[in-house]
Amino acid sequence: MKLLLLEDELILQESIEEFLIAKGYSVDSFDNSNDAFNAIFSKNYDLLLLDVNVPGEWDGFALRKELANENKNIPTIFVTSMSSADAMLRGYATGCCDYIKKPFDLVELLLRVQHALKANCFKTDNDNIELCEDYFYNTLNYTLIHKGKEVPLSKTEKEILQLFVIHKNQIVSLDMLYEDIWENNIEATNARVQINNLRRKLPKDLITNIYGLGYRFDS
Repeated sequence: MKLLLLEDELILQESIEEFLIAKGYSVDSFDNSNDAFNAIFSKNYDLLLLDVNVPGEWDGFALRKELANENKNIPTIFVTSMSSADAMLRGYATGCCDYIKKPFDLVELLLRVQHALKANCFKTDNDNIELCEDYFYNTLNYTLIHKGKEVPLSKTEKEILQLFVIHKNQIVSLDMLYEDIWENNIEATNARVQINNLRRKLPKDLITNIYGLGYRFDS
């Protein structure tokens, strides 16, 4: 498998490159988006690892969009220090497979790379993230769309869905849910009721209960 790494922190770039090469991957590394863009059109890559704030004509988000405009739909993972919910949703709206916040463990990166190479990425339609067939999440107004129509969600259901979309294919712990959604001011039974209310508005098994740990939003 051939990977492209765009990372302008040279020490981190070298660490990632050496680690992935040791795991059997071929890696081309770049520290600016112009060189990365040119390489993508001269070689065939199986996966892109893109930092966001990098030198060059495009940042990581803009580079991913430019590639999509040129019909270069290569699985992409953003690796960045931008950790806000809005930044993560912008990343997913470009059609990325995953979004990793710095700092991170290299073993975690490896697992994300392996998953991205096996799984189908989110497809996008303008500002809509495709969750599954006929279901989209709009990143501008944080709404759930089914066959072109908005699915009515309560304020809490919207907040839960946003948290799941941001952490797609990852376990969202019960502690994370209690703290982020209810500021730890809710009984566990009531929290489960509200989560199950959201699950009933989505296709079966899109949200999986991971016993004793929390939930995972699979796509």
